[in-house]
Amino acid sequence: MRPIYLDHAASTPCDPRVLEAMRPFFFEQGANASSPHKQGRQARKALEEARETLAAFIGAMPVEIVFTSGASESNNHAIFSTARALKPKGKHIIASGIEHISVLEPLHQLEQEGFQVSFVQPKPDGIVSVEDIKSALRPDTILVCLAHANNEIGTVQPVNAIGRLCRERGIYFLVDATQTVGHIPVHVKEIQCDFLSLSAHKFYGPQGVGALYARQGLECPAFILGGDQERGRRAGTHNVTGAVGLGEAIKLCQVEMSDEANREAGLRDRIIDFVLKEIPPAVLNGHREHRLPNNAHFSFSGMNGEELVSALDLAGIAVSMGSACSWGKLEPSHVLKAIGLTDAMALGSLRVTVGRWTSHEDIDYFLEQLRLKVNLCKNASSSF
Repeated sequence: MRPIYLDHAASTPCDPRVLEAMRPFFFEQGANASSPHKQGRQARKALEEARETLAAFIGAMPVEIVFTSGASESNNHAIFSTARALKPKGKHIIASGIEHISVLEPLHQLEQEGFQVSFVQPKPDGIVSVEDIKSALRPDTILVCLAHANNEIGTVQPVNAIGRLCRERGIYFLVDATQTVGHIPVHVKEIQCDFLSLSAHKFYGPQGVGALYARQGLECPAFILGGDQERGRRAGTHNVTGAVGLGEAIKLCQVEMSDEANREAGLRDRIIDFVLKEIPPAVLNGHREHRLPNNAHFSFSGMNGEELVSALDLAGIAVSMGSACSWGKLEPSHVLKAIGLTDAMALGSLRVTVGRWTSHEDIDYFLEQLRLKVNLCKNASSSF
């Protein structure tokens, strides 16, 4: 049995077609996009074509796209730049309590600097209420941060309604779309966001490259200094090879996203139905319908999630408990605690995320092994 990869929320394998598009920029066309010679101009052309492809895909203008190293940098850029620029107007920020740590940690840093942050908790189904966001707004609120979909439990949030709420009040809105771009439709004009972050490696592009959408006309100072790249918004030699890969990955998503989402949703539902019926007392975390097409997240009573992940790994199956950025921490997930799980249930969690090349045979083997490993881990725990 070949290794089975079911951890696509952490990172997707680079599509071979993406790698092929990148190949010339590793070798024959490796010039600096800021250089004035012919090779430099060719690199610049490739960079701008990738920018245009991404902009069109999310409904933006090319001038509004800033290439970064990934969504973590993009989130930091949007949060710190907004706080610095709008500090005279107010020092209050709102975020959900289930944001990625690349949002939470900058916000905690700002709290040390005198900003006030209100953390709105989701309902037990993992959805953040529009009314709860509205209730948290204050006259001095300058920014609202919300992930389009949660990276652990996969719940898709009502970003369009929250975007309208923020736009009506002139409050900046950052949407972390790391889990959604390339998987479900994302359109910045419909969301009415001011910032949107993404990473290429979440939709079969290369690791180490991403982008920040920053609506034209915003007060958004540079986050990294030392050069005038990206129209002075992000210094550093352009990662042309990475940007080309991101652009090619987006082109593939333009063609394949709808069919891919439908196929993945079928696999996801098969996993959920089996686990809830055949492996009691399992609990599905997150809303049953309002979730990513490829995400199934469970908690198992009386289980140690790390032991279960390790047991499945030995069987050739790659899964996780949740965010790869938090792996190895002993405390339960803040996301699972926020939706009301006990420490024991949170520590007995499992995230399964299917992808482009996941087959029905893969799922057959996974479900067979999951039932076996859950029983083995339970028996091992009860023997102490």
